[in-house]
Amino acid sequence: MKAAVLREVNKPLVIEEVSHGNPGPREVLVRTVAAGVCHSDLHFQNGSYPYPLPSVLGHESAGIVEAVGSSVTYVKPGDHVITCLSAFCGHCEPCLTGHMSLCDREGLDRAMDQPPRLTAGGQPVFQFLNLSSFAERMLVHEHAIVKIRPDMPLDRAALIGCGVTTGVGAVIHTAKVEPGSTVAVIGCGGVGLSCINGAAIAGAGRIIAVDAVASKLELARKFGATDVVNAKEKDVVN
Repeated sequence: MKAAVLREVNKPLVIEEVSHGNPGPREVLVRTVAAGVCHSDLHFQNGSYPYPLPSVLGHESAGIVEAVGSSVTYVKPGDHVITCLSAFCGHCEPCLTGHMSLCDREGLDRAMDQPPRLTAGGQPVFQFLNLSSFAERMLVHEHAIVKIRPDMPLDRAALIGCGVTTGVGAVIHTAKVEPGSTVAVIGCGGVGLSCINGAAIAGAGRIIAVDAVASKLELARKFGATDVVNAKEKDVVN
């Protein structure tokens, strides 16, 4: 398959032929249909965050299941799925006590004595965040995907795995927005728009969107903003 490989920090990704293994007992092979380019990918590409190289980047994606391992029951070939950054093993103590975000991650990666999931020219290629979405296929742990309904457009669904959950999660879990609250969102990019949408879902009474681009403010209204402020034209504070 073709994949975008990062071999050197701060250098362009190179399209190469990369091989994937067959699904292990708890693994799923997904044909990638859409993958978002997140700013975090740039952080790893330019060396802001170190990561083993060579690596196939990408983590915000959606696709269709092609094959499943012998122990997988959650999905079957043909199912539509999105990828999930917060994969969990399902059997460590944090997982079993309902704290999957604190997972020990045992078993999410292949053991050292097993062949790597990705190789190029017979040499291992590191899998980025257990996903590596910048490739024609992804071989992942079954808990790194979430099944979605088949009529959801996959190019939209791809955004859910990172940008959407970052914005909505910030509103619901971090800011803990309550019904009737007033919320201001500064910056109406992908995450900001998801914050606005999350605030609307949470029942905020007033949602103020702030940006310097008029077209983004128009989108903000569609996502649930009750007020918009163009920072180029008005004093945002007053």
